[in-house]
This record gives sequence, C-alpha cells and structure tokens, in this order.
Amino acid sequence: MGKLFLVPTPIGNLDDMTFRAVKVLKGVDTILAEDTRNSGKLLKHFDIGTHMQSHHMHNEHKTVDHIVERIKSGENIALISDAGTPAISDPGFLLTRACVEAGIEVDCLPGATAFVPALVNSGFPNDKFIFEGFLPVKKGRQTRLNLLAEETRTMIFYESPHKLLKTLKHFSEYFGEDRPVSVSREITKLHEETIRGTAAEVLQHYTSKPPKGEIVIVVKGKS
Repeated sequence: MGKLFLVPTPIGNLDDMTFRAVKVLKGVDTILAEDTRNSGKLLKHFDIGTHMQSHHMHNEHKTVDHIVERIKSGENIALISDAGTPAISDPGFLLTRACVEAGIEVDCLPGATAFVPALVNSGFPNDKFIFEGFLPVKKGRQTRLNLLAEETRTMIFYESPHKLLKTLKHFSEYFGEDRPVSVSREITKLHEETIRGTAAEVLQHYTSKPPKGEIVIVVKGKS
C-alpha cells in the first residue's frame, strides 16, 4: 500500500519551501495540484519533474475514490494547494478523510500557513483561539456573527480584498467599534503589512487605502 503526503507550499516567499517538502515532491509517483499551471512554476523553480494531476474543489468529489484505489495499489501521492497547507480553506479534507477510512497512512508535513504568523503578529492572546476561515457570504452570515460576538477566544478569519470593508463594517456592527482588530496582508511577500487598531480605526484605514492581496483578519475575543 502506498501513502498520501500533504505538502505545504509557500504562501508568497519561495524561501519558505522546506527541504523535506522538495524531497517528498521529488520522490512520490504523482503530485495532485489545485492549479497545475500555478504549481508548475513552483516545481520548475525547485527542479521537480514529478507528474502532476489536477485536484481542486470542482473535481475532488469525483476523483477521491479513484485516487484512494491508486494509493491502495501501491502508488505514493502528494497533495499540494496553490499556497499554504492543504485542507486549510483549500482542497484536501475529502481525500484525507477517505484515506484515513481506508486505512491508508497520511503524512502531513509542517510548513507555511497564513493564519499562524498573522495570529502571532497581532499581539492578541494566542493560547486559545478559533479559526473561522471565510465567513458565509449571505446565508448564515448574520447568525454566525451573532454567535461570534460572544466568543472570548481570539478569532481568525480569511477575507478577499474586495470584501474586507464589508466584513470590517460587520465587525463594528456586531462586535462593537472598539473591538481590537489586526489585519495582516500579503504575508511573506514584498508588500507585507499588518494594521492594528479598533474595528472602526482599521475600517477607516482601508476605506482611504483600498487593500490588495491575500488577507488574514485577527479579532480579539470579547472581554
């Protein structure tokens, strides 16, 4: 029986790729990639010639069973996302669950994940925290925000640039304008920045300076 490797890839700075990750990707039979064009650039940079196959949110339901059978027959397969650790707001959960249920060994390598540096860099308590990922766009958003308004642990959210202002407005509305917020943008990249302040202050900042790039929002829990 083969093995499934979950391999984190850099979220921006290619120097964050680990020696072990390169070794694993060179040694497996197939690499499942969220976007083969994007991952092709990464593999070329590290001189990795392993065969790639597309595996993303639109086809993973259809391909999981076949991939499990391939691993059971002896093939070693690695899964990578466009950036960061697979299954963290990216494809990976369905395949991991299927492999675990089939008795296949799963090896998740440590590596880049955007929310960890954003959390530590916020200055908020990080002994206990919750990762919310992306909030519901429409259905369930209000209900979720009402529940989180009473959350005492530090909260972590992912958000896209064009929805950041809307989300910060909702945080001001549901959590209060004085709730401490930290927004980290373009982590590990050239224009990386972290803006800290109250929900109202951070909203004002990004209203005057429209954000770009990947965004992680960290919100201090209710006191």
